Amino acid sequence: MTKPQQSSSAPSVGPSFPRLHARTQRFGLGAPRGFSISPDGERIVFVRSGSGTDRTHALWVLDLPADGGTPVERRVAEPSALLSGAEEELSAEERARRERSREGSAGIVGYAVDAAVELAAFALSGRLFTAGLRTGTARELPVPGPVIDPRPSPDGRWVAYGSGGALRVVGTDGSGDTELAVPEDAHLTYGLAEFIASEEMGRDRGFWWSPASDRLLVARVDDRAVRRWYIADPAHPDREPQRVGYPAAGTPDAEVRLFLYGLDGARTEVVWDRERFPYLARVHWSAAGAPLLLVQARDQRSGRVLAVDEASGTTATVREEADPAWLELLPGVPCWSPDGRLVRIGDESGARALSVDGEPLTDASLHVRAVLDAGGDDVLVSASAGEAAADPETGETHVYRVSARGAERVSRGPGWHGAVRSGAVTVLVSAVPDAPGAVARVLRDGEQVAVVGSHAAEPPLRARPVFTEAGGRRIPCAVLLPSWYEEGRGPLPVLMDPYGGPHGPRVVAAHNAHLTSQWFAEQGFAVVVADGRGTPWRSPAWEKAVLRDFSVTLEDQVTAVRALAERFPLDLGRVAIRGWSFGGYLAGLAALRRPDVFHAAVVGAPVTDWRLYDTHYTERYLGTPQADPEVYAAQSLLTDDGLSGAAERVRPVMIVHGLADDNVVVAHALRLSSALLAAGRPHEVLPLSGVTHMTPQEQVAENLLLLQVDFLKRSLGGFPDHQPGGRGEGGGGTVAGA
Repeated sequence: MTKPQQSSSAPSVGPSFPRLHARTQRFGLGAPRGFSISPDGERIVFVRSGSGTDRTHALWVLDLPADGGTPVERRVAEPSALLSGAEEELSAEERARRERSREGSAGIVGYAVDAAVELAAFALSGRLFTAGLRTGTARELPVPGPVIDPRPSPDGRWVAYGSGGALRVVGTDGSGDTELAVPEDAHLTYGLAEFIASEEMGRDRGFWWSPASDRLLVARVDDRAVRRWYIADPAHPDREPQRVGYPAAGTPDAEVRLFLYGLDGARTEVVWDRERFPYLARVHWSAAGAPLLLVQARDQRSGRVLAVDEASGTTATVREEADPAWLELLPGVPCWSPDGRLVRIGDESGARALSVDGEPLTDASLHVRAVLDAGGDDVLVSASAGEAAADPETGETHVYRVSARGAERVSRGPGWHGAVRSGAVTVLVSAVPDAPGAVARVLRDGEQVAVVGSHAAEPPLRARPVFTEAGGRRIPCAVLLPSWYEEGRGPLPVLMDPYGGPHGPRVVAAHNAHLTSQWFAEQGFAVVVADGRGTPWRSPAWEKAVLRDFSVTLEDQVTAVRALAERFPLDLGRVAIRGWSFGGYLAGLAALRRPDVFHAAVVGAPVTDWRLYDTHYTERYLGTPQADPEVYAAQSLLTDDGLSGAAERVRPVMIVHGLADDNVVVAHALRLSSALLAAGRPHEVLPLSGVTHMTPQEQVAENLLLLQVDFLKRSLGGFPDHQPGGRGEGGGGTVAGA
């Protein structure tokens, strides 16, 4: 496709919005993240890159003088200096780890600290480094590599790390490096999270230090039963395919066991009913009590919170959990409060509630998302308005202090707020709808004492989402119109831009979250983002409405666009939909099942046959292919009646997929294309060579957006003439002043 050319008389030329969006990683580069706060409240540690286009993150400290003096930022570890200017090289294990966490940047993207937050450990190019956070001195420890996930002991004397499938321990002075847990064969690893733990459970760790720094809990993963798949690179036929273990629905998972290791090599297995509860979902170990485990049955309808006896490895049940649909895994729980009470979040009485020792502390007016910190007097949580709230607060999430006295909101104003807390100091990170980026404010005893600096780039356009609700179910929505649109110009072609499924909210009260949708709007669309049933953070019933039936997600997209057409200039005769991952599945579902509503679809990295997706995610919603074959058939895009529809039901479809994707493998797209071809359904396929489930490459990300616009305009036709503004609000060409 030929791009519009900038006039030679233009005073300055910058990259297009799509290119800049990719180059800045959605305008997130340069923003501080990954905060840790010292218990004495004197240091805040974080990572940040040098500018809005710099991918390489360094380790920083913000000093907060106890006497109330001026806070000072200082850099304590710079990757280019530590690597003597050499390019960073990632091991296969580190690349996989970053893919699971959707981490596309470079440098120090993660670190761990000791209990006093005086020492940090991190890996660069598979090498182990530590940094003194008081002194600002960084050094390399000479150990075998490639190193993955190094973590200091709480007392700061040791660093445990993974290397070659083994878990090793070294003194922070570089002495005494020891192989603590050694794999007996090539199918075993110690101290690493298995695929489904890091991809689906939100557990990216495989070992945990004791509070006394004298032993560790270590996960042992045996993947010999996991089916092997092969990820080929067709652009390089001379290269062997990558062989990966992938636990597809209905097939064996990796076997996970847990061991207590002393620093002297003593080993004790932690024992629980692994046959009934094979999933190790959470591990918590603090000075407030015995190690806590959360284990789940494979169908995720039952689980147990277990306390581990450190001497014998036996476990005692602290709490039994059950749910007829599934038990949701949430960040920060279960854990002990400082006085030894069990803190958990559960779905009870129609609400997602926080409880301490079985006593509910919140009601249906709050939908609790995560525990951020369990303090002596209160629990800091992230929560959104529940269905019983007086104000729906569409797209907002806030930080609350919860105690027996009730819930007190810490964050202020509409937005998307999160926090990290230690003692009297809190870092409150807030993104709001009407300003780009996010602000990290440092509070001491509730009063602001500093703002952590951000180098994030300024977006060349402004998102203008209108937050509302649609239909009788009050579906949360955001509507974005072109900045140049004037009332009376008539209805606009519609682009539905959802994710629309579990764990993927898109209607969020934050500016940058809607930049791509706004860019599509500037091309002449009215863009609608709708979070229907199955999306998180409204109520348990809302999330669990997709049990055994993903089609309700499509019903809510139809309901939303029809209801919004009564209030916004939406042309229901020209409605397209685009999506990625579950959103790609939803877009394919829309084109095949509701061609009466949707007239074109961009189907990105879709799951087309749920038998090819992983166990923990898929079986939670659909059961197993063996026990529920009719459920799988009903959700599949490959067996849909729409494939053999009449000619008038044919709708243009563009299928996009990364050939290197090891999460949603390209077989999904190829099988859909084959089925469409066999049914005589015209469609386009855009294979992305070397691209995984992420699309971080600048040229790929830029042209992917431009090609989507071209496809959608060709498919829908009749776009209005307009003269976009000069700050990058128009087409896919260059923007001035970027």
